[in-house]
Amino acid sequence: MTKPRVAILAMGGTIAGSAASDTATTGYKAGALGVEALLSGVPAVRKVAEVTGEQIASLDSKDMDGATWLKLAARCNELLAGDTDGIVITHGTDTLEETAYFLHLTVHSRKPVVLTGSMRPATALSADGPMNLFNAVGLAAEPEAAGRGVLVCLNDQIDSARHVTKAHTTATSTFKSPGLGALGYMNDGHPAFYSKVQRCHTYESEFEAEGLQELPYVKIIYGHADDDALFVDAAIAAGARGIVYAGTGNGSIHRRAEAALARASQAGIIVVRSSRTGCGAVLPAEQSYLDAHFLQGDTLNPQKCRVLLQLALTRTRDWQEIQQMFYRY
Repeated sequence: MTKPRVAILAMGGTIAGSAASDTATTGYKAGALGVEALLSGVPAVRKVAEVTGEQIASLDSKDMDGATWLKLAARCNELLAGDTDGIVITHGTDTLEETAYFLHLTVHSRKPVVLTGSMRPATALSADGPMNLFNAVGLAAEPEAAGRGVLVCLNDQIDSARHVTKAHTTATSTFKSPGLGALGYMNDGHPAFYSKVQRCHTYESEFEAEGLQELPYVKIIYGHADDDALFVDAAIAAGARGIVYAGTGNGSIHRRAEAALARASQAGIIVVRSSRTGCGAVLPAEQSYLDAHFLQGDTLNPQKCRVLLQLALTRTRDWQEIQQMFYRY
């Protein structure tokens, strides 16, 4: 029986990290090991699939950028248009959720795309990377994973790129989907699914990464007590095309920041209300927010609101059309 063909695209991160001792789980060099070293450390993946490895980047994921996203999306679309059955992307955990959501919106295929990583470097005692990689390959090789959008698989858990976030600074169980829950779990290398993401993604998406040289400039501003207009005015002056405001509670905005955001909106900058709480949908609230054409970010956290807004701005600058995109994706 022919094994599924799974491409491993390596981006660096902790899963490829190297530390000075086997007890060090911080202060290591991320992305120190290449993709072939990762694969040689988990020979069992070759029992699951016919795997190939490709080094796309060697980043500490805190340094992820839009140009790398565009390169990665283009490579995924190229591979999946051919005879590749699934893709696994090894990635640092700090911005893994943002890369996953970007691909969720720009990879136009039903075939599985799975992101994985680790919280402990490859040199650590009880490193979590090898099992995460083995599970991710098993998931990408599974036909049942097709059509579910981009998936994230760490710590035996399967999450949607839309829902998942890094929820703990150092724990191996860091990835959670607050309020919406995991899609399933890996049981002895085999997936068991219990739910499915309902919003549009991948093969249904209108967004294109191909042909883009860069992504629109969008800033996130974090709301807090005693807030002011400083960062909003700075974003306007810097030429931001969009602002995501990570507000308190239901995307609430301090009155001083609200006045500045209203000026931004009048200047044609799209303003999206999100929440710093980490869970729940941002709903229409103050009439003044509606009058200023501030958009609701729905259940997307601030960093994912930014991803969607960047892509939306490549299609239109009409705030009503963009609001519908936030409800559709």
